[in-house]
Amino acid sequence: MDIRFDDQVAIVTGAGNGLGRAYALELARRGARVMVNDLGAARDGTGRSDAAESVANEIRELGGEALADGSDVSDFAQMEALAARVMEAWGGIHVLINNAGILRDRTFAKMEPNDFEAVIRVHLLGSAFATKAVWNVMREQRYGRVLMTTSASGMGGNFGQANYGAAKLGVVGLANTLRLEGAKYGIRVNSIAPAAGTRMTEDIFPNSAFDAFSVEHVVPAALFLVSKDAPNGEIVSAGAGVVQGGWVTMGDGVLLRPEERSVEGVAAAWERIAAQGPGQPVHNGLEQAHHMLALLGRARES
Repeated sequence: MDIRFDDQVAIVTGAGNGLGRAYALELARRGARVMVNDLGAARDGTGRSDAAESVANEIRELGGEALADGSDVSDFAQMEALAARVMEAWGGIHVLINNAGILRDRTFAKMEPNDFEAVIRVHLLGSAFATKAVWNVMREQRYGRVLMTTSASGMGGNFGQANYGAAKLGVVGLANTLRLEGAKYGIRVNSIAPAAGTRMTEDIFPNSAFDAFSVEHVVPAALFLVSKDAPNGEIVSAGAGVVQGGWVTMGDGVLLRPEERSVEGVAAAWERIAAQGPGQPVHNGLEQAHHMLALLGRARES
């Protein structure tokens, strides 16, 4: 089955280089009209360039339709203007890939508050602002596909990336809620954790690994997650030809007897509490309370 995006309009943020550029080009090859958004900044978010226009020109040379935009995702008014420009040009917005990002890596002890805030603003608020700008359009047309970009650094932490890790797990929480709120309007929201050799990861991957971790190996999973038959609320890791499902899980837990409900009781039961058995994915914030009520019910019956 050939997965196509004919008659669809896609916005890709951070599309001037690396993964975003690869997403934009492949969406265009598969029939989408593409708004290429990129501030054109350096890896730390400073400076500007015409990177977006360069990618839009590539798409046009391939025979596709594209527009370029240099708006800042961390400015909601600019994202609203971007969405309005897309609607004026093409009359709909079907796909949004939130890919824009910056890095300001330092240990937490040395990290200035403005470096923490800058990364949060681009990754987390930028994803929220871009999505908010297109959300009502998608609701009204009763169709939409949104892809957030998370990271293993958010799910597992990474030395020197307190700001980045906080933002990247934050977008998972954002995606999980929007997945619930958008479902009845035909909107599906997923997250991808890419492992790719880009300017964002040039300090992590050795030169010999760049070919194995080419951005092209991430594109198939990303585009599946914004296709018509996409799942909803999934976290997918992709890189070097490996595609993995990811989950936020909770263990079964321990129902403490009344006499055990103390600090000492928690300490005594800690090994059982923290046991990593076959945890269950958390699909809704209410599931925590529901699970606790189920444990209480079973205890009463026994």
